[in-house]
Amino acid sequence: MSATAEEHAVAERMPALYLSHGAPPLADDPVWPGQLAAWSADLPRPKAVLMVSAHWEEAPLALSATEPVPLVHDFWGFPEHYYRVRYDAPGAPGLADSVRKLLRAPGMPVQDIPDRGLDHGAYVPLVEMFPEADIPVLQVSMPTLDPVRLMDIGRRLAPLRDEGVLIIGSGFFTHNLAALRQGGIPSWSAEFDAWGHEALDSADVDALLDFLHKSPAGQLAHPRTEHFAPLFVTMGAAEASGGLDAQRSVIDGFWMGLAKRSVQFG
Repeated sequence: MSATAEEHAVAERMPALYLSHGAPPLADDPVWPGQLAAWSADLPRPKAVLMVSAHWEEAPLALSATEPVPLVHDFWGFPEHYYRVRYDAPGAPGLADSVRKLLRAPGMPVQDIPDRGLDHGAYVPLVEMFPEADIPVLQVSMPTLDPVRLMDIGRRLAPLRDEGVLIIGSGFFTHNLAALRQGGIPSWSAEFDAWGHEALDSADVDALLDFLHKSPAGQLAHPRTEHFAPLFVTMGAAEASGGLDAQRSVIDGFWMGLAKRSVQFG
């Protein structure tokens, strides 16, 4: 590919993704890693990745390290080999500059945390999707769990898609760890997943924003909402560039009773 053609490919508008990341044992699942790898193989190659993970809540909104630092192994009680995982992706100082310019406004400060590495909500799916770790990655925190405010953050970040940046919200479509002890697929998980699928297909933004009240079993599916929250950043990034209607579920099904629905916008 010529330099000009390569630059044009990089400049192609990237989709925006919301994915379910499971937990470190995702890597050992017989199906899920292949699904993530196949998904990334169908995407344009990103210039950089901007990650919003359920596992980083920080206010004011914070940017992670822009130079390689150790991963954040923010989990406990797992076998030792999960703590030896590495993902040495390049930092993204240029992307950090762009994010600061897009987000900084009265009442919306942005802070830098230069020693903050990628947490498992970021690196667990990236290991499967971009295993060469050769694409710069920046993680941003969620300064709130308010869906309306998160969607506004996504809208502000939307121009990055035209610069070849892949915006990924990483959570879990249902997330109540009681399911891990129950076995099977709990009715609340299946009902919420079916409702969420329909709401996304119909682009029912109002229902999704009020999911705790509009959905069946919303408070059982998300007793705390941080794993659904990244969806709203993704939706904002998609809506601002006209892509909310152009969405599809790329991965569905259940993992230990939890819905792993993962969605591509645009």
